[in-house]
Amino acid sequence: MEIMEIARMTSKGQVTIPLRIRDILKLEEGSMVMFKVTEKGIFLTPCEVRESNPYSEEEWRKIDRLVAEKGKRYGSARAAKKHLKSL
Repeated sequence: MEIMEIARMTSKGQVTIPLRIRDILKLEEGSMVMFKVTEKGIFLTPCEVRESNPYSEEEWRKIDRLVAEKGKRYGSARAAKKHLKSL
């Protein structure tokens, strides 16, 4: 199936995706789309963006412990490093 539609770009670089294309791709208000530029052209496809957690549960526990120890001072860098390794 090949469908062609034309849309005009605004001064802000915005383009309205024609209704027919939105219906085919099942795009609704708030939908995310991905643009991919290749030698054959530009592809637009629906996508889902998911939040990922940058830290493991163990790392979050360490961070929580560090926050709870706010203001703690060490006599030397060696003592501070030793403490960090123990977490």
